Amino acid sequence: MTSPTSPTKATRREWIGLAAIALPCMVYAMDLTVLNLALPAISAELNPSTSQLLWIVDIYGFLVAGFLITMGTLGDRIGRRRLLLIGAAAFAAASIIAAFSRSAEMLIAMRALLGVAGATLAPSTMSLIRNMFHDEHERQFAIGVWIASFSVGGAIGPLVGGLLLEWFWWGAAFLAAVPVMVLLLLLGPKLLPEYRDPDAGRLDPASMAQSLFAVLAVVYGLKRIAEYGADTRGLLVLAAGLVLGVLFVRRQRHLDYPFLDVTLFRRPAFSAAIVAYALAGLSMMGVYIFMTQYLQLVLGLSPLEAGFATVPWSLCFTVGSLLAPKLARHWGARRVMVRGLLVAAVGFGITALVVPPHGLWILIAGMLAMSIGMAPVFTVGNELIITTAPPERAGAASALAETSAELSGALGIALLGSAGMALYRFWLEPALPADLAQAATGHALSTLGGAIATAETLPAGQAAAIETTARTAFTDAMRLVAVFGGTMMLLAAWMASHLMRDGEGEGHVASVAGEASGA
Repeated sequence: MTSPTSPTKATRREWIGLAAIALPCMVYAMDLTVLNLALPAISAELNPSTSQLLWIVDIYGFLVAGFLITMGTLGDRIGRRRLLLIGAAAFAAASIIAAFSRSAEMLIAMRALLGVAGATLAPSTMSLIRNMFHDEHERQFAIGVWIASFSVGGAIGPLVGGLLLEWFWWGAAFLAAVPVMVLLLLLGPKLLPEYRDPDAGRLDPASMAQSLFAVLAVVYGLKRIAEYGADTRGLLVLAAGLVLGVLFVRRQRHLDYPFLDVTLFRRPAFSAAIVAYALAGLSMMGVYIFMTQYLQLVLGLSPLEAGFATVPWSLCFTVGSLLAPKLARHWGARRVMVRGLLVAAVGFGITALVVPPHGLWILIAGMLAMSIGMAPVFTVGNELIITTAPPERAGAASALAETSAELSGALGIALLGSAGMALYRFWLEPALPADLAQAATGHALSTLGGAIATAETLPAGQAAAIETTARTAFTDAMRLVAVFGGTMMLLAAWMASHLMRDGEGEGHVASVAGEASGA
């Protein structure tokens, strides 16, 4: 057994294995964005209803979020490599069938299967990294590569989709994932170690159902509230999800082999990392939906130009993820987390200063600071989460981190998106003509795009005044959302500073290395 004071260094096999699991993670992130460009072609060929079109888009993310906890626990029980390879095979098969779908119902079913298969990727790959990299600094760098793969996938998704749709039919957007999954199936058995919990108990079907429907209900409720406001259906579904979540947590306390080990939250480092992770996701998604609309509807950029304007965000996030381990080596995990959150808060502050005529450059500067600050939070935070948990429950801990990111992102869109649009309506409504038709007024107040479309139907003088007021109201709403996001970053920094000790994370190295090498 390797001495706990000198953890085993990774070999070429582990580093090649890291590349093998980073590629499917990149494809997973691409699949979240690439479909949007194919929607017009899908609509023309399959003729889906409005409801079906929404489900084609949303069901993938819904089921990824719903099955994360189940897949994390299942991987700990049956083997993380086995679950990853099963998921890769299912993802490839579903992608092929989805590409040749002949009806909207068929495509929805395949998108659902892609979501279930996609839920195996994040917890399996993250927990495998813990078993592959015993040295703390190498493990942090590996996690940085893992996180960067998601960022790169999200960034290139629209570009890859655009290129494929330029030359091929809409189904090619799905086929792009197949070669990567086939490569993982070929290399995975040779490069990736297998690990399962030798003392795993029986899976609890009630916990599986509670976690699945709780997450699905919360995500659906939040998305509906973000789209339609606080209507009865959205509130009831959200409340039902929260009740199921409470029942799920209570049930875990009485199980010998729980899906969620609630005792982990008694560990300050784990709690601080989860909270920072969630607050960063909430703030980032809340302001990001305003940024993308600001670029196109306020600044007048084309979709392609807006896409290029967000590339620096993804590049800086990737660089920050890869540099985070080196920073943690010099400063320690606690200081990296706190300082990263403070830099992100500065980025939100810069975004709150967006004003013409330099709005684009101020926004890009804010994006750069936000991404550079948040990247170490996700990298070091993930490392703390999986090393604070026992090695045999690393899959479940990783799934919990990803689920918190999914829920906080949905919460950010619902709460901050709804609050921002409420401010937009409050500022715009007095500027609308009193004799404007009720339907046109509602359309103008619903979105900035609706206001611009409504203005085009009015005389030139009124149209210019409404467009100017609408764009100003939207910009002011985005600025206030950015202020809130910056405040959340300061709160997260304060919590990390007080909950984590100096050297937190380094203290796990000896025990982690010893447990991993013993396994």
